[in-house]
Amino acid sequence: MVLRMESPAPPIKVDDWLRGEPLANFQPGKVYLVEFWATWCGPCVAAMPHLVELKEKYKDCGFEVVGVAASEQAPTADEARTKLDAWLTERFPNLNYRVAFDYTGEMNRLWMEVSSSLGIPTSFVVDRDSHIAFIGHPSQLDDVLPKVLNGSWRSSDQGKAADIGRIASNQRRARELSVIRPIYAKLQPAMHAEDWTAALSAIEEGLALMPDYIGFRETHVDLLLHKLRDMQTGLPAMRQLVEDAIDKKFEAVSWMVMALKQLFDPATDNSHLSSAERFAMGKELSEQILTLSPPQSDGPLKFIWYVPLAQYYFECGNNVRAIELIKVALKSLDFPEPMPDHIKQYYLTPLLQALANYTGENACYAQVCVVPQNKAPENQSAIA
Repeated sequence: MVLRMESPAPPIKVDDWLRGEPLANFQPGKVYLVEFWATWCGPCVAAMPHLVELKEKYKDCGFEVVGVAASEQAPTADEARTKLDAWLTERFPNLNYRVAFDYTGEMNRLWMEVSSSLGIPTSFVVDRDSHIAFIGHPSQLDDVLPKVLNGSWRSSDQGKAADIGRIASNQRRARELSVIRPIYAKLQPAMHAEDWTAALSAIEEGLALMPDYIGFRETHVDLLLHKLRDMQTGLPAMRQLVEDAIDKKFEAVSWMVMALKQLFDPATDNSHLSSAERFAMGKELSEQILTLSPPQSDGPLKFIWYVPLAQYYFECGNNVRAIELIKVALKSLDFPEPMPDHIKQYYLTPLLQALANYTGENACYAQVCVVPQNKAPENQSAIA
């Protein structure tokens, strides 16, 4: 069985209902959002306030939300259920939609696996005739849901194209994972044992199979430059990574940021790298990143992208620019909507540490404060 748009919705088979009235069957005439999520999944948690808003917004349109916690991690079902219930009580005490708990994995088998859905959060929208109308990421619901509710989505070219595109994308990803997983099965034990030669062998095996997979490319450069310190091989590999990223071979700012992080990660000692080459590559990457994601524009992920970018300017001696970028990154933590506190904390500390280092003063945000840990670089190799 393949689950896609127009398929009959699978049954609901769960262990327990932790919030809301139990739901045995989809009622004709109603539209349901079945959301697969987990407490440990940052994007899932970030989406929950939006689901609350959608439930409230469309409550008079026959719309229901069903959260399915089918991936909770604990030694026993009772422990997982208890932890989940406590988490919901603390984080979302006024949740306005149902939450089902399934420890057996039956819901994953009935819904996720047969739809080729490879990760969470995943949203399934069940139409008024109990057939699947949409499968995808909850970020797409603002566009999709009104069209499902008014009955236009399933017959639209947009809806059909979205479903075809999702299936093709998931199939490509499944093929990638069939290569990636065996490589990481060799890589991870070698990295843990700090056997850099074995790790490099695993990554080179991966690159032979998938030469443009950015995860392999990034790890390859990191091993050569920072673990083995093989400059003869590492610098050409780094140059090629920069060139490919700037040529938009990978079509995303994030790949440029990954390359820049190899050169200007605040947590990494780069003193063994050629200063001239390092700053030349940093200049190229920084200019491209700022062109595609300027400080004055709205946009996601600046709280990640701007950390190595600010470090580049800091090491250039342009503290004003470095401080400006970190302040923009701090503001982006709540774009496009407030970030859950436990996720924000993960990104907040390195941003505040960078700000403290650049200003030479304590840096605070809400209740979090950090103190400077290093001085400005003594040798400014370039001026941006």
